[in-house]
Amino acid sequence: MDLNAVEGVVRPGCRAELPARQDGDAFLAGGTWVFSEPQPHLRRLIDLAALGWPAIETHVNGISIAATCTLAELEAMAANAAFPAAALIQQCCRALWGSFKIWNMATVGGNLCLALPAAPMAALAVALDGVCTVWRADGTDESVPARNFILGPGKTCLAPGDVLRRVAIGREALEGRFAFRQVSLTEEGRSAALVIGRSVGGGVKLTITAATRRPVQCGFTTPPDTERVVRDIDRTVDAAGGWFDDCHGAPDWRRHMTHRLAGEICRELAAR
Repeated sequence: MDLNAVEGVVRPGCRAELPARQDGDAFLAGGTWVFSEPQPHLRRLIDLAALGWPAIETHVNGISIAATCTLAELEAMAANAAFPAAALIQQCCRALWGSFKIWNMATVGGNLCLALPAAPMAALAVALDGVCTVWRADGTDESVPARNFILGPGKTCLAPGDVLRRVAIGREALEGRFAFRQVSLTEEGRSAALVIGRSVGGGVKLTITAATRRPVQCGFTTPPDTERVVRDIDRTVDAAGGWFDDCHGAPDWRRHMTHRLAGEICRELAAR
């Protein structure tokens, strides 16, 4: 879609060239959402792709995923990776239904910053205990745990002028055991409940998204029974703002499916 109100595009080559914030600014990564509907309030686009960040960097302590890394690049890396969480990365990429055109443009950072409850990159980053590096508008850097990055539907910890630079994921998380479940109202619909379980010591950590207003986590030091799973999930979700409600699923149905998927995950991880 043409953005007829946009008057200019800035393509900074480095952080020092990022322009001072003005009303009507928007940071552009892949642009799959920005160009999907009218944006009459926008006057200037700041193209982050011009910064030339490497999509994925591998180091001894884990990996670093640039905010401008596309889903296609992330999935391709995971398809050739040897660590156990590679399969989880692929599953989360595929939870975002879209054509090859979307996959080659949509970015990890854009998916996080849009902060939709169904954002699969949020589920991935939180489940893997990711840490977001934020470039604050005042020139400082801040490390934000991924679980604290999204505050609610369409709301993140970013202030005007802030930029999400990368998401770092540690080696220990990449080498853990996982179980993934996702459900939608229709075969290729938006996620209504997405639950990821990760073995931690003798217990399990559950990450719940799509069914909730923001990503939430429940941790169990020992394999929990069904009653405890239900009780702890409900308490944690209530504290985080409750169950999400939109055309992709009613709150009571999302709650039921989350309990069911979480129970399946706990049993699967305990049986391995």
